[in-house]
Amino acid sequence: MRIGELARRSGVSERMLRYYEQQGLLRPARTEARYRDYGEAELLAAMRIRQLNESGLKLNAIRILLPCMVDGPATFEPCDEIRSVLTDELSQLERKLHDLRESRDIVVGYLASLERAGL
Repeated sequence: MRIGELARRSGVSERMLRYYEQQGLLRPARTEARYRDYGEAELLAAMRIRQLNESGLKLNAIRILLPCMVDGPATFEPCDEIRSVLTDELSQLERKLHDLRESRDIVVGYLASLERAGL
């Protein structure tokens, strides 16, 4: 399939698909005319990349996790680095959640001040 069809079926923009190819995450075959020729394996990879990215993982982590994925979108084979990568990613997400809670508390405090002032 061509890149437009892959984009439509995977929910990933053509621009991002090209970027994923530049990053070595997708490796489409090429036709004699040098057009990209994506198969079902690239479709599955693109959907997995999208899902991992939407969960907050960065491309460096996705690059390590992607080859370990089997049987559906979120099932992994045991891979040497998978525990370490997921632990690091979880720590980063925990920090972000902490920072968001602090920001939320500040905004709530500002709103409470405005309400006390009758504004």
